Amino acid sequence: MTGDTAMARLSTLDRLLPVWIGAAMALGLLAGRWIPGLGPALDAVQVDGISLPIALGLLVMMYPVLAKVRYDRLGTVTGDRRLLISSLLINWVLGPAVMFALAWVFLPDLPEYRTGLIIVGLARCIAMVVIWNDLACGDREAAAVLVALNSIFQVIAFAGLGWFYLSVLPGWLGLPQIGLDVSAWQIAKSVLIFLGIPLVAGYLTRKLGERARGREWYESRFLPKVGPIALYGLLFTIVVLFALQGDQITSRPVDVARIAVPLLAYFAITWAGSFALGKAIGLNYERSVTLSFTAAGNNFELAIAVAIATFGVTSGQALAGVVGPLIEVPVLVALVYVSLAARRWFTAPDAEPAKTAS
Repeated sequence: MTGDTAMARLSTLDRLLPVWIGAAMALGLLAGRWIPGLGPALDAVQVDGISLPIALGLLVMMYPVLAKVRYDRLGTVTGDRRLLISSLLINWVLGPAVMFALAWVFLPDLPEYRTGLIIVGLARCIAMVVIWNDLACGDREAAAVLVALNSIFQVIAFAGLGWFYLSVLPGWLGLPQIGLDVSAWQIAKSVLIFLGIPLVAGYLTRKLGERARGREWYESRFLPKVGPIALYGLLFTIVVLFALQGDQITSRPVDVARIAVPLLAYFAITWAGSFALGKAIGLNYERSVTLSFTAAGNNFELAIAVAIATFGVTSGQALAGVVGPLIEVPVLVALVYVSLAARRWFTAPDAEPAKTAS
């Protein structure tokens, strides 16, 4: 299937997604500025340091995509060492190093924002990446496996990498050092909530649905009905997120612009580099695009929660975390369309399972 054909087969909701996302961002920013007391009301109840409405939006957003995964095909992914090794190296060696370098190059005089960006770089994506991957017609099973791997490594490695990039490495380079107080349990809770719940729900839905009515009914009748819920959840999450942080974003436009520059460079480098690497090592389009989105996306929920818990809700570190999705969302949406256009560079899929239509 060519990129033009893939884009033509997208639903109206998918094709106009940039418009909806832009409208959701604008609505959230305006609501946060113009409706008195909206921010505190939305943030009054929290789940693991995240506003309850955002938490619900994330869970609703992820569930339909994870319900689409064919869990009986995960073995074809776990046996692909090219994909797994490449993903681990990009996510846990190159990604944090790239963000560290960009933060110091572009923000040498702004330590709070620099630290916030480094924390963003350490928080590998486990949530929105499933949306971008699905829209770009990536390999759903591969995305599920890579997200699960990222989750495991996030629990194991996040605190250690934070210590290394904020204290050890700057010390070696003669740069200012900063501590990061975050426990493995805090990270594990975030993973269990924002990945564990929708993953279990998606698995059980497929298992029970196929057992009751068969795979044909499940994929041709059930999934088309629940699929759009993912994008509704995404738009709802964006509205709430920007309503909560609208005042910070609009009151400091110069700071936001300075934080945005290294973020733009980061997304361009990690996505393009991973996409090119996937093609170079012989992955098909579906797995190359999955590799690139899991590398470029970041777990902004975790980054914001850690920054707030360590440095405070009004800190520069927290603002850097908030600016993360402000830049990430429109950039990765644009990269969905770049991916679909670049599909023509790949030959037909090899022995790996063919994708079903969204």
